[in-house]
Amino acid sequence: MAVTIIDSLHALPADVWDSLLPNPQPFLRHAFLSALEDSGSVGGRSGWQPSHRLWCDEQGALQAAMPAYLKQHSYGEYVFDHAWADACRRAGIAYYPKLLGAVPFSPVTGARLLGDAQAAGQLLAALTAGLSTEGLSGLHVNFTSPACDAVIGACEGWLERLGCQFHWHNRGYRDFQDFLDTLASRKRKQMRKEREQVVGQGIDFERRAGHELTEADWDFVYQCYANTYHVRGQAPYLTRDFFSLLAERMAEMIRVVFARQHGRPLAMAFSLVDGDTFYGRYWGCLAEFDRLHFETCFYQGMEWAIAEGLERFDAGAQGEHKLIRGFEPVITRSWHYLCHPGLQAAVAEFLEQERYGVRVYAEQARSYLPFRQSGEV
Repeated sequence: MAVTIIDSLHALPADVWDSLLPNPQPFLRHAFLSALEDSGSVGGRSGWQPSHRLWCDEQGALQAAMPAYLKQHSYGEYVFDHAWADACRRAGIAYYPKLLGAVPFSPVTGARLLGDAQAAGQLLAALTAGLSTEGLSGLHVNFTSPACDAVIGACEGWLERLGCQFHWHNRGYRDFQDFLDTLASRKRKQMRKEREQVVGQGIDFERRAGHELTEADWDFVYQCYANTYHVRGQAPYLTRDFFSLLAERMAEMIRVVFARQHGRPLAMAFSLVDGDTFYGRYWGCLAEFDRLHFETCFYQGMEWAIAEGLERFDAGAQGEHKLIRGFEPVITRSWHYLCHPGLQAAVAEFLEQERYGVRVYAEQARSYLPFRQSGEV
């Protein structure tokens, strides 16, 4: 058996690819990844060249796969290796192109080696063995699930990197007030005050699922999304077509919160859902208002997750401001295989220290959570 490389998911029927998925998470579905390709969000001059890796048996049946991309830069990954690339440049070592197993622009933990563990391990071994032949500096696999960690961790030469995100957990709450009742009094009052500030500015909200949205709605969603990049002088990663394609292919997983003031659209938060998780992805506003971001992106999402009986709210990367709103620290993992021995040794030393720091940070972050302690009112 040998690795097969495809430069588009359309080389495979959707049901064949999706049959390898361990759960219904939206980001790994053929519909999501192909929408990135078909919309031009990846490919072309984006620096994300689809290079998906397949492992088939002797009869040609697909046994394992990795969603993968040839990268000419490190943007849109949310695992930051720019310093490694800079060190290579100074040392005269080529860092790009590199191979990345990931979901573009999506810092969401999930399966990256698809299929059963034995076949996935064989695919991984073949990939690392062929890196030099392909002229690649290494293989990076970001935001891996525990099952993926087990496969990669059993292989030699891989370096583990830790990160920290903040997720909110629905502990069987009946409604938002039920959640508030678990908080310390001062934090509870602070959260109520934040929400009242938004209402006091004449802002109201509407929640709509994907099948309820029109192309005019998607125009507004994209305008808000793109504005978050434009105000920083950057180009948005995703194209307008991506949102329409996603609405065609997986509308049942889309959730959008709209904020309006006296009927005038102000802001939106775009999210996806699966069987147990609410994934907050993109937000944007056309005018700034006090606490609008927190209400649109966090509190509305919490209420929606409670209403749908979802267990977890993953609101994306970074954001220590999430802590005081009940989002708890969660360790994330990525794995890195570097071909150059000197680079491998230097990064290994750095990551050993970084892992310790991340664990300490995550533990210390828990002290900022707003939950009521035993004996508190």
